Amino acid sequence: MNCFNYKGYQGSIETSLKDRCLFGKILNITDLILYEGNTLEELENDFKDSVDDYLATCKELTREPKKPFKGSFNIRIGQELHEKAAKKSAECGKSLNDYIKDVISKDIQPTARDGGSAANGREPLPPLNL
Repeated sequence: MNCFNYKGYQGSIETSLKDRCLFGKILNITDLILYEGNTLEELENDFKDSVDDYLATCKELTREPKKPFKGSFNIRIGQELHEKAAKKSAECGKSLNDYIKDVISKDIQPTARDGGSAANGREPLPPLNL
């Protein structure tokens, strides 16, 4: 996906054919921050200005700015899958958290098949069939 990156924030690059303009929003945070421009350079500058304004406003309001990725997330997988994953992690001698981190890490490593090479030389894991 094409996006801008600045100070740990990502911003989308979108077009409106009707309005003949470029626009975007800061991704992966719950606050809504929009920006626009007529050229890619203007769009990127407005994105950066929007990030800076957002951070300054948060500081002024003495509130923590939302972080794009805080390192934790909640998922709903259902009781049966939760139980099976917990048992599988115990069999591996790992906490459920560490087991899930390992599964995700192995699955998202680039491979020769998708243009990269896995650091450990392994293919990504197939889907978890518990």
